[in-house]
Amino acid sequence: MSGIKIVPIDVKNKKDLMTFIKLPWKIYKGDPNWVPPLISERRDFLTPGKNAELEFIDFQLFLAMKGDEPVGRISAHINHRHNQFHNEKMGFFGFFESTNDPEVAAALFEAAENWVKERGMEALRGPACFSSNDDSYGLLVEGFDGPPVVLMSYNPRYYVDLIEKSGFEKAMDLYAYFLDVSDKIGRPEEELIPEKILRVTELVRKRYRVTVRNPNMKKLNEEIHRFKKIYNQAWELNWGFVPVTDAEVDSLAEELVPILDPDVVFFAEVDGEPVGAILPLPNYNEVLIHMNGRLFPFGWAKFLWYKRKIKILRVFAMGVIKEYRNRGLDALMYYEMAKAALRKGYTATEMGWILETNTVMNKTIENLGGKRYRTYRLYQKPV
Repeated sequence: MSGIKIVPIDVKNKKDLMTFIKLPWKIYKGDPNWVPPLISERRDFLTPGKNAELEFIDFQLFLAMKGDEPVGRISAHINHRHNQFHNEKMGFFGFFESTNDPEVAAALFEAAENWVKERGMEALRGPACFSSNDDSYGLLVEGFDGPPVVLMSYNPRYYVDLIEKSGFEKAMDLYAYFLDVSDKIGRPEEELIPEKILRVTELVRKRYRVTVRNPNMKKLNEEIHRFKKIYNQAWELNWGFVPVTDAEVDSLAEELVPILDPDVVFFAEVDGEPVGAILPLPNYNEVLIHMNGRLFPFGWAKFLWYKRKIKILRVFAMGVIKEYRNRGLDALMYYEMAKAALRKGYTATEMGWILETNTVMNKTIENLGGKRYRTYRLYQKPV
């Protein structure tokens, strides 16, 4: 592959790491839908000791160079907890970015394939940075008509061709739904939610003695670990899921708590025991899109200004433990979230991602009025 050199990156080399992190500014130049990540957050995410998830992940970063110019990047990694949990020998790729050049993409994928194969893996799956619990999970393949919401991925259309022409095939699709309620602001509550959902939620309350409450912010640590217990139990059978550890939860809480709106977060309880939870996040991409990756020296002023203008929520996580699934608790939590969101002035919600195979959840969201508007795809290739 003439003129293309693949260079392994040492994350301890600050200059090379910054070249890796900043490459997207070149790839997405002029793209109004791209949301620049915070450079400091990306640096910490790739630094062992600052990202708790890296305690059980081996990874290598690669840059594709043409002369002195970076033209692509990729990570190859092995998530040992994933392989133990799913009894697989799976390698992963992530952080994939490339100019629209099949030779660049092929060289990057070859480097990632070789790296995981040399370590005993049987296949390469991605994009995943680094697991299903993180952002940038899956490639956007449908729905390129606007910026992504918080912690969802975005990429040029041509990445689909680059990946598929490199021999990868679909492993799983993930769906995202959008519900715009801007036309319902100020209308009576009974007009906000479909009548069928109102009947279901009332029946659920009576039949299962369910109560729904916001988190107690004075006992935040306890609430965070209640959420972790529900999350791990609710998602344990999902394709690609890896249970989160206490250290990961603490790290995630440190990242997410400052941007939470506790008024739209809910636990569902039966006889005082938490059996379900819904965790929406205000769409801080509506802020980050104006900041060009930096908080300093003037980013904080922009952050505070645009924070007040956030209108979209993303349901980052929602789950019900096994014993209470298919009983309508998911609809009840969505209902309570919708009422609270409208009171707070949010005008739209993204619900996703949802596995294409999760027919119950996809149907529930459609019954709530959600319209599927984006599809993300995980690809896989034997090595």
